[in-house]
Amino acid sequence: MRIQLTWISVVFLMITSIQCTMADVSLVKVEKSKRLMYLLDDTAVVKIYPIALGGNPVGHKTQEGDERTPEGNYTLDYIKEDSSFYRAMHISYPNQQDIAQAEDKGVSPGGFIMIHGQRNGLGWLSGLTQKIDWTNGCIAITNQHMDEFLTLVKVGTPILIEP
Repeated sequence: MRIQLTWISVVFLMITSIQCTMADVSLVKVEKSKRLMYLLDDTAVVKIYPIALGGNPVGHKTQEGDERTPEGNYTLDYIKEDSSFYRAMHISYPNQQDIAQAEDKGVSPGGFIMIHGQRNGLGWLSGLTQKIDWTNGCIAITNQHMDEFLTLVKVGTPILIEP
C-alpha cells in the first residue's frame, strides 16, 4: 500500500508541474508595496515571486536617475541575455505619457527598465539582496526565479505595475 501511495504522489506532482509550465501567462502584475510579482493566467495566479525594486521605490518613475520603478501598464517587449545582470526581460517604459511628462519638466524620462536576476557573479548574495531595494528602477528576482520566469512569460505579455 505504501508503494502505491508514493507512486500516486509522484504522478500527482508530475502532473502539477506540467500544468504549471503549460500555463499561459496573460498578465504579469507587480504590487510594489508588497514587493511581490504575480504571474496570472486570466484571474488565476500561476506563480508569485518576491521582488526587489529601485532604491527609491515610492511613486512613479519620472526621470532618469530617480531610482524609482515605473507604475502603470507596459509590455514585456524583449529578452536580453547579454545583460550585466543574470538574464533580463525589458519593460516598455517609457511610454508616450511618460515621455511627455518628462519633456514638460525638461528632463529625460530614463529607460532600460528590466525584470532581471542578480548582478553577474553575485547570484549567491540573493538571500541578502532580495531583502533590500537595490536596483536603479528595475525589478529584481533571484536567478532561479528568472530562469523559471522566462519559461512561463512570453515576449509581448502585458505588465501592470501598481504602487
